[in-house]
Amino acid sequence: MARRQQSAPETPQTLDLMTPGEAAEFLHLSPITLSHYRYQGRGPVYRKHGWRVFYLKADLLAWSERQRWASTAEPIRGPS
Repeated sequence: MARRQQSAPETPQTLDLMTPGEAAEFLHLSPITLSHYRYQGRGPVYRKHGWRVFYLKADLLAWSERQRWASTAEPIRGPS
């Protein structure tokens, strides 16, 4: 008889886990752009479960907050 694997309880953090496609849509980027950012190390923090990539909504929002600019030459720096 096969043993059934129990799933972990759902918490607010597990509900915020997004696939790269969902994350790209959330950020209004293409999935290819998000993939390039991942490769270049300049995109949002991500998690790997085996070969699958996931993003937490909080990490996407934090990365987006760091992408603020006042003009084309002047990024807005947050508190250090």
